[in-house]
Amino acid sequence: MKNIFSPDRPIRRLPFYVYNGIVLLLVLAGLITSIYLAVSHYRVYTDMGFKSFCAVSRAVNCDTVSQSPYAVFLGLPVAVWGVIGYLFALAMLLSARTRAAARERGWALLFWLFLIFSCLSIALALISSYLIKSYCLMCILTYVINFALMWYAWLTRSRFSSVGLAADTKGDILLFRSLYPKNLLYVSPVLILMIALYSFLPAYWNLQPPAVAAHVASGLTEDGHPWIGAENSRLVITEFTDYQCFQCKKMHFFLRQLISNHPGKIKLIHRNYPMDDKFNPIVKQPLHTGSGEMALLAIYAATQNRFWAMNDLLFEIAGARKDVGIRELAHRTGLDFSHLKAAVRNPGIRRRLLEDIRSGLETGVVGTPTFVIDGRAFVGQIPADVLKKALD
Repeated sequence: MKNIFSPDRPIRRLPFYVYNGIVLLLVLAGLITSIYLAVSHYRVYTDMGFKSFCAVSRAVNCDTVSQSPYAVFLGLPVAVWGVIGYLFALAMLLSARTRAAARERGWALLFWLFLIFSCLSIALALISSYLIKSYCLMCILTYVINFALMWYAWLTRSRFSSVGLAADTKGDILLFRSLYPKNLLYVSPVLILMIALYSFLPAYWNLQPPAVAAHVASGLTEDGHPWIGAENSRLVITEFTDYQCFQCKKMHFFLRQLISNHPGKIKLIHRNYPMDDKFNPIVKQPLHTGSGEMALLAIYAATQNRFWAMNDLLFEIAGARKDVGIRELAHRTGLDFSHLKAAVRNPGIRRRLLEDIRSGLETGVVGTPTFVIDGRAFVGQIPADVLKKALD
C-alpha cells in the first residue's frame, strides 16, 4: 500500500493482531459502559436513594438523561440497545476469526456497523443538547468509543486490503454467507437475548402510583391541605413537591405504595412547592416552567374532592409529554373543563399556592422534594430508619 503523503515510501503497518486487539478492547469497553448505563437507568427508577456519580450539575447529569422519555426507544432503554449492539459487534468479530475465514476479512462490514453506531451517537448528542438540555458523561464516553471503532475498522481494512470499500463489502457479505450456519453460533445468543428482553423485561420506567383504594382514607386538613393514609397516625409526613421534579414523582409514588401496604401507619400531607421562576422567589432563572400552573390545577381539584386523581395524572404526564391539555385533564379527572381552565387565573387558588410556597420558605425548603417529619426537613428522600421505626 502506498503512502499518500510520501508516494515513494510504503505505509508501515503493524501486525494484524494489534489492530484486531484494539478494536476488541474498544468493543469490550463500549459493552461494559453500556451495561453500567443500563444498570444506572434501572436504579434511577427503582432505587429511592440512587444517585449516579456523574450527576454533577443541571448541565452534566446522567440521571437527568435517564429520566427523560428519550432514554427509551422501541420499548427498551437506549442503554440496553447499546449492550445488544456491542454484543452483535463482538459476535461479528468472533465469527470473522473462524478458521474458515481469512483474518483480514469482515472489516468492511464492521466499518459500516460502526458508522451506524457513530450516526446514532450524533443523533443522541443532539437530543441531549436541544431536547433534554443535559449531558451524560458515560454516554459521551460511548460516543468516543463508537467513533474510535469506526476509525480503527477503516484503518484495519485499508492496511490489509488492496481493493476499494465496495469490493471489500461484497467480499465480506460472501464470507459471512459461506460461514452460515457456523456464524449462528455467535449471533444467535444476541438474538435470543433481544427476544428475552422484549418478552420478560418489565417496563419499570413507567412509574405508576397505586390506585386510591377504598381501604385508604383521604381528606383535607383543617388548613385545607390534601392528605392520604391514616387520619390519626404517629408518622405524619408533609411533602413539598414539584410536578416536574422526577425525584418528587418517584418518592411520592414510593410513599403511596407504602401507604397502600400499611394504611394505618402513615399520614401523607401534600404541599405544593413549584420550582417555577414565575411563582417561586428563590428561583432566579427559568426552571420547571409550567409547574406553577400545574400546582394551581391540583389545588382546584382539591376543592372538588378530586385531588388525588389530578395529582397522580399530573405526575404521570409531567416529563413524558409537553402538550398537556386542560381539556384532557378535565376529562380524565371528571372535572368541569371551563371551571378547571378558569382556576389558573383564580385569585383565591393563586393565593393558596403562594401560601404553600411561603410555608416552604419558612420551613427552610430550598429544593424538591423536601419531607418534613416532626419539624425535621429531609431533602430528596426520607432516611430508611425513620420509616422503619414507624412501620415496625
